[in-house]
Order: sequence, then C-alpha cells, then structure tokens
Amino acid sequence: MGHTVNSIVINAPYEKVFDISNDVARWTELFGGEYKESTVEKKEDNKITFRLMDDEGRTRKSWRLLFKDKNFAYAEREEPKFPFKFMKIIWLYTARPNGIELTWIQHFEMDEKAKFTDEQVEGFINKHSKDNLKIFKEAIEKEAK
Repeated sequence: MGHTVNSIVINAPYEKVFDISNDVARWTELFGGEYKESTVEKKEDNKITFRLMDDEGRTRKSWRLLFKDKNFAYAEREEPKFPFKFMKIIWLYTARPNGIELTWIQHFEMDEKAKFTDEQVEGFINKHSKDNLKIFKEAIEKEAK
C-alpha cells in the first residue's frame, strides 16, 4: 500500500485556510493547472460530491466530508477508481505559532493492472503535493492580507 504525508504552514486564520482550501470550484487555480475543470455536483450537509477533469479530458468523481469544527476533511475517490484499488485522503489543519499547518495524507493501493507501483506513485504524489501546497500557501496568504 502507498502512503504519503506532506505539510506546509500557511500564515492565515484557520477559517480562511479551511474555507479556501476546501472550495472545490477553485481547485483549477489552487492545484496549479493539474485540473482543467472542477465541478461540484452535489452539496448535502458536510458532504460535497464533485468531478475533476485533467488536461487530457479524463474525469473522476470523488466525495469529500468537511469537519470544520474538528479541523479536518476526509475524501475518497469514487469513480473511476482505476488506476487505484482505493484512494483515501485526509487533510488536517493544526494551529501553529505562525499560522495553520495544512497536512495532506493520502493512503492508497494501486490496481495490479496499473502502469505504476505504489512506491512510484508515492514519489509522484509527494512531488505534486509539495508543489501544490506552495500554491495553496501563496494564494491563501495573499487573500488573507
């Protein structure tokens, strides 16, 4: 199984960090061009069902549970799951002296028919997560001023 953990401290109030980072409609901006389109399909209580499209036109549907009062969000990839057997994501928000530490945890297993192994995908995710967390930090801090 694959597992990644990546963090960054964002110098902004918790409300701003949580709200902006979970604004799925803004993910085309916040994920540095990784997504061409981000569409919220349904909002019900604290659950958001959404669809993301990459620059090659491939889409995937996921859902996300927001626990703002508990300082975390939990998500799972729904369809298509491939190239994963499963993909579970937790975002943690921890108060630090200089802001809010945003931690992304991804726990997954690649399908045996997938082109890449768990270890290879861990490397991809770690690189992209570090790059994307920097974009989140810059965008949120700029907006929080």
